[in-house]
Amino acid sequence: KQMNQHCLNSDVHCRHCELKSPLFCHLTDEELDHVANNKLMVVFKEGETICKQGTHMSHVISVTTGLAKLYLESSEIHNSIIRIVKPTNFIGGPGIYLDQMHHYTVKALTDTAVCFIDLNLFRELIDKNRQFAHGLMRDMSKSILSVYNRLSLLTIKHMPGRMADTLIYLFDEVFEQPTFTVALSKKDLAELSGMAKDSAVKILREFHNNGFIGYENNHMILMDKEALQRISQTG
Repeated sequence: KQMNQHCLNSDVHCRHCELKSPLFCHLTDEELDHVANNKLMVVFKEGETICKQGTHMSHVISVTTGLAKLYLESSEIHNSIIRIVKPTNFIGGPGIYLDQMHHYTVKALTDTAVCFIDLNLFRELIDKNRQFAHGLMRDMSKSILSVYNRLSLLTIKHMPGRMADTLIYLFDEVFEQPTFTVALSKKDLAELSGMAKDSAVKILREFHNNGFIGYENNHMILMDKEALQRISQTG
């Protein structure tokens, strides 16, 4: 049902697409033709669910534009955001080989375009193309290691240290610049930092009052990275 929403009839072949993952550079022209014939591009509006935890996985998802949050659903009130998904990231996870299930939910933070690639074809590419498989394993390993590091820090740091880590992660790894449009709500920032929304609001206010971050025209601005790093280190 989700895949029927806002479908795009893209005439751009995978060979010439400037939005595809760098991993596709390892594929032959023939393999790219197979991908082009077995994928569907869909645009999800802000707030729409791209895939749902606990549902069957029939496709691997490649993000081409926009941002989405990948999170574990734990209750109706609190979720745990694992990471922010951005262009050229794959959404697949353990379900590719384990049980063909989605083990998390992904929801669009902004209007987000993705390509759904047939799961059986994707597994065939992994089996037959060693460079593609190695590249995918390398990317997945980096992603898993980043998640492990973030989750381990959430268990040992106090709330200001956790929020400092979240902001550094957003500035350095997600947006890769010292300012970004605030697409994430205060609740999102809280769920990224493993705390209640009220606590997140209080800490963000303190960071702002102390001149560590600023706000301008719906943008968050990094004002004092060294201060955030000190808070991160002291926990």
